[in-house]
Amino acid sequence: MEKILSFFIKFIETHMKFVIGVGINILLIWLGCKIVDIFYNKLERKLRDKNSDSALYNLLPVLSRILKATIVFILLAGFLQSFGYNVSSLIAGFGITGLAVGFAAKEAIGNIFGSVGLLADRVYKIGDYIKFNGYEGTVENINLRSTSVRTLEGYLVNVPNNQLANEEITNVSQAYKRRIDLSIDIEYGTSNEKIDKGVEILKEIAAKNDNILEGELAFIDNMAPSSIQLRLVAYTNQASWADWVEVKSCIIKQIIHRFREEGIEFAFPSTSIYMAKEN
Repeated sequence: MEKILSFFIKFIETHMKFVIGVGINILLIWLGCKIVDIFYNKLERKLRDKNSDSALYNLLPVLSRILKATIVFILLAGFLQSFGYNVSSLIAGFGITGLAVGFAAKEAIGNIFGSVGLLADRVYKIGDYIKFNGYEGTVENINLRSTSVRTLEGYLVNVPNNQLANEEITNVSQAYKRRIDLSIDIEYGTSNEKIDKGVEILKEIAAKNDNILEGELAFIDNMAPSSIQLRLVAYTNQASWADWVEVKSCIIKQIIHRFREEGIEFAFPSTSIYMAKEN
């Protein structure tokens, strides 16, 4: 029993410095990351209040992760140096194998540069609604490797940043207006007065809507095979897809109600057949 106890005491005495060093380094790493988070939150709020479209604001998440990784590396290097490990030779060793590592991690490095390029160019930020390569949705997260997009179906799509950097991306959230283009088919039997009234109704509905920008157009667009086509082209100041759909739905509902009140009949595809009488 005494031998076992003396062994444990000797073991603790021998490795106490190492255990304490590990504990101190873990504490310092935690404190360093906490300080980075505090500065990140303050700077993020300050930049968001001033200009959320600045390049620095968009780069903040990536810069925060890089700074945390740097803190961890410096503290670990200092810890190893204090226990007699030659950190300089270790770094030199990384330099010697750097080329091989670079080839092996070219995709990861490409993603890092891709994320920096996307954020520096302010292509999109968290919360933006974007379209790319057949997908569309809201950006939920941007990290060093990929961008997470929540699609309309509710799926979460993770796309490597080096791929996005080479994609054609449409940032719908950056639009300051969106177009509403409606074509309304009415019957050929509609009187001249009601045709003119229909065009007048379209222009009036758009002009009275607070979400429609000035400059709306209402006109007779075409003579289709089975209808006379009226058309309304207007722009709404609601840039988001949900708000745009709501404004468009409201206008369509008003058109239906007003046309029915005025007795203007909507057309539907039809074919007239004429049969010749035999003598």
